[in-house]
Amino acid sequence: MSSSSCAVSPSVRTELLNPISSRFLAPSRIYHQPRGKCEMINRRGFALKGIMASGASVMGSSLTSQPVQGAERLPFKPDGYNFWTWRGRKIHYVVQGEGTPIVLIHGFGASAFHWRYNIPELAKSYKVYAVDLLGFGWSEKAIIEYDAMIWRDQVVDFLKEIVKEPAVLVGNSLGGFTALAAAVGLPELVVGLVLLNNAGQFGDTKAETTKSEETFLQKSILKPLKEIFQRVVLGVLFWQAKQPARIESVLKNVYINTSNVDDYLVESIQMPANDPNAGEVYYRLMTRFMLNQTEYTLDSFLSKLTCPLLLLWGDLDPWVGPAKANRIKEFYRNTTVVNLQAGHCPHDEVPELVNKALVDWLSTLPTKASLQTA
Repeated sequence: MSSSSCAVSPSVRTELLNPISSRFLAPSRIYHQPRGKCEMINRRGFALKGIMASGASVMGSSLTSQPVQGAERLPFKPDGYNFWTWRGRKIHYVVQGEGTPIVLIHGFGASAFHWRYNIPELAKSYKVYAVDLLGFGWSEKAIIEYDAMIWRDQVVDFLKEIVKEPAVLVGNSLGGFTALAAAVGLPELVVGLVLLNNAGQFGDTKAETTKSEETFLQKSILKPLKEIFQRVVLGVLFWQAKQPARIESVLKNVYINTSNVDDYLVESIQMPANDPNAGEVYYRLMTRFMLNQTEYTLDSFLSKLTCPLLLLWGDLDPWVGPAKANRIKEFYRNTTVVNLQAGHCPHDEVPELVNKALVDWLSTLPTKASLQTA
């Protein structure tokens, strides 16, 4: 979306606004890489997508609310399910089932409810948690300086304080990057990692970072003016993101099969945006987090990963294509890739295929008993 001056490149606009075919296709191929030791999305593009996808406040009358045929769906509760206090902040989570724990982590602008078709099915054999990251969903809209490591620390502490045993982390988009960081941060409690069209960029080894001291003019006049300009522009964009036509268009842009773009999904995005602090959180995410992501790279985390990795990849994603999955697979050898003919959120678009692929892969991991005695 925006650079430091909040300008939007024409290529990003084209990528977001061009319609996508709604044709549904079955999964195409599965790659297995031999086991060894166990590009944040272009920042402008990811920021724009965040603005478009978060803060939606539309109950679109043209959307259907019928669940996937034959699929069990997590009941939507306006007041949420369970809450945990972390660093004095209220964190929302869902938990169902018994067995080896699986922790589901949503993407930017979404919530635990985005796993509505995965939780009930996976809970038949596993103990499934879905957590709302701080600032999103039903978790508190804290007025803090947001950083990728905030969410890593939240997930690490969630594993320690709530899950309390070895688990598999599963994350989509921003949640995927968070899951990766948490898996590296607490390897003794993460026995497997699953990424679905995750955010994150590989480091540019040729890039040189140079810092120069701010002049008096830059510090006292130009910087405050830039912040004022950013607030105005982001405030307008946040307001636009709440319009029915915009949110429906964006959701349908990233779901190849748009039948699951329904009232349930829209409401689960809309309700958190009504929080009094949502606008300020959004501004901080855009200016302090989304536009400053060179410090943390995929390769820096993948080089420290020690557990098996599964990539469930929507190959028709207009934001994150299959090239990233291929590069991750090449970089980290202990990787299995399942390619799906779906968009950015395959877990909600083709949940039956994601659930099956995930359960099949989970069956190859050590059993809960062996994990507890290891």
